[in-house]
Amino acid sequence: MRNSTDISSRFWNLPRKADEEAARETTFIDDIIQKAHIEKEILSKLDGIKTVFDGGAGYGRFSIMLAKRGLHVTHFDISEVMITRAKEIAKREGVLGYMTFVHGSLENLSTYRDRQFDLVLSFDAPISYTYPKHEEVIGNLVRICGKRLIISAYSRLAWTYQFDPAQKLKYILDKDSKDPLARWTIEHGALQLAKHHPDMEAVRGFFDSGLMEKQEDTAAEYNKGNTPWPVSYAFMPDELQEILERNGAEKIKLAGPGALSRSIPHEVLVNIMRDEALKQEFLDFCYWYDSQPWCVGMGKDNLVANAEI
Repeated sequence: MRNSTDISSRFWNLPRKADEEAARETTFIDDIIQKAHIEKEILSKLDGIKTVFDGGAGYGRFSIMLAKRGLHVTHFDISEVMITRAKEIAKREGVLGYMTFVHGSLENLSTYRDRQFDLVLSFDAPISYTYPKHEEVIGNLVRICGKRLIISAYSRLAWTYQFDPAQKLKYILDKDSKDPLARWTIEHGALQLAKHHPDMEAVRGFFDSGLMEKQEDTAAEYNKGNTPWPVSYAFMPDELQEILERNGAEKIKLAGPGALSRSIPHEVLVNIMRDEALKQEFLDFCYWYDSQPWCVGMGKDNLVANAEI
């Protein structure tokens, strides 16, 4: 069986991934909402912070933002493609001197000492791709954290693709977008829905195990030379909280970014996003709403946790 590092590395090093990831937050409304939520969460926790570890930092959506505020950031990612793009942006923004770029896997954080970083981040669910070592990875993220931890992982309660395989269709900001992922979603979305019959055995299996893919199927595809989506583990909210507590995290708060947006029609979401004043007011309200206890686990697909050490 191939390990998660091999599979994730091949997938996230696809040449198109940096462009694809960078475009998401201008193309898809759910990604705009999630980024705004996480950004507000980070910026509210910077008192006393000087050093940052961003695990799975991608093209630099948050690491560069923090470097621009004069913080010293370790930008850590499994993808050399992402790191190359992040370096280009950091150079353009004049913050290379505040950043250390590290190519590595979250499964191996042994080179970092206990409490080395004031703030530890990991977003867009890279923890979920480390199955079956996800609990060990969380433990090590807590271990290297000196003050505050903010992470995200897939939420088992929110992952409803088994019933709506084209749910991204609702969140496309511009139906005329030339973005390849948006075009594919538009062109295939209606067809996916028309033909879709949920496999209830698979649905129950997912909610029992938390696994979105079968390990043996993913490994077989990898061994054929293909680039399968990495095996992904989705957490129950109380499970993630218990793992964090067991490893010494305190004052844990969970949120479900995107929970409110699930109930809003596509047309209304588009109207909001195109009105700049209303958009900011709406994103602020989403942050409040999606942070309430009743929304925990019910965001678009991610569960966000912040804690103190």
